[in-house]
Amino acid sequence: MTIRVLLADDQALLRGTFRILIDSATDMEVVAEAATGRQAVELARSHRADLVLMDIRMPDLDGLAATRLITEDENLAGVKILVLTTFENDEYVAEALRAGASGFLGKGINPDELLDAIRVVAAGDSLLSPTATRVLINRFLAQPAVPNRSTPPQLAPLTPREHEVVTLVAAGLSNDEIAERLYVTPLTAKTHVNRAMTKLGAHDRAQLVVIAYQSGLAHPDGP
Repeated sequence: MTIRVLLADDQALLRGTFRILIDSATDMEVVAEAATGRQAVELARSHRADLVLMDIRMPDLDGLAATRLITEDENLAGVKILVLTTFENDEYVAEALRAGASGFLGKGINPDELLDAIRVVAAGDSLLSPTATRVLINRFLAQPAVPNRSTPPQLAPLTPREHEVVTLVAAGLSNDEIAERLYVTPLTAKTHVNRAMTKLGAHDRAQLVVIAYQSGLAHPDGP
């Protein structure tokens, strides 16, 4: 199946470069280009892209606000947002994830990494650059520790196995790695992850990571 990509960046040269790269892949195509955040929202509605490659700093409406409008639109359910920016600071990373982005990458990545990232996010997984991951973890380190007490109400719907799986997701493990750690099949691991996401209202793994840290289930020093 071809991945339909919407490009949102205020620099025409960058959009042109991304279009050439993405259209060169046999499994994806660029269906539209937006120069502002507002255009990105409008084109997402009219072109039904599978994924929006979103810049943050754009005129009229920035990429974070555009991301929020797209992910909160019930008619655009299933549209994934991959933020690609030169600004990997803590506030941008946190705001992008809160807005519903499924991935956050710096523009310094190489072409093959970008294509792989599009495939990962379009498939429903989350993806953060190493810098963004460190920023996110450091942000949680700066917050007051959650007291060691009984299971937070937010996590009450989870089974003990799902608790374990969410902790491993927060540690950055893939489904295959979780399966190996828990001695189950990758399909079983994926099922546990999906059930946890449904119970916690997380639309992807990135939000699952945020919930794990905010609830105190996961800690920056790992499981």
